[in-house]
Amino acid sequence: MEVLISKLSQNDSVKLAELLHVFEAVFEMKSFTVPDESYLQRLLENPDMMFMVAELDGKVVGGLSAYVLLQYYSKEKHAYIHDVAISTAYQRKGIGNKLIASFNNYCQKMNYAEVFVAAEKQDAHAVEFYRATGAEELESVHFFYRLK
Repeated sequence: MEVLISKLSQNDSVKLAELLHVFEAVFEMKSFTVPDESYLQRLLENPDMMFMVAELDGKVVGGLSAYVLLQYYSKEKHAYIHDVAISTAYQRKGIGNKLIASFNNYCQKMNYAEVFVAAEKQDAHAVEFYRATGAEELESVHFFYRLK
């Protein structure tokens, strides 16, 4: 099983749409509609967003989305992984580990200081996955404001 991991470029709106369909299925997103191509293009052109995909035989089977976190107290950049998903049929085959490792290697080459990712405590699968990838675990409480 030869998995190809790549960072999406400005010309990869079709692959981004495929990745969003993976997110839709894995996260069981009801009534989700993939945005139109012009919006996907804007996302890909945004230097503060990153997408990586895992492909098997030319088919996107997983990937991640991440944001660049700029700081005011340092010029170092951080990355925040927002979503990671591997199609159910391909989970537990090492693709997620390879995806995280590739993303971390990319960030290291681009001089990022740290990569962050959050997992909900009750999502035992996600917590164990990030532990298995070598991430350092922090105890923190995240809050959010539901605006819609």
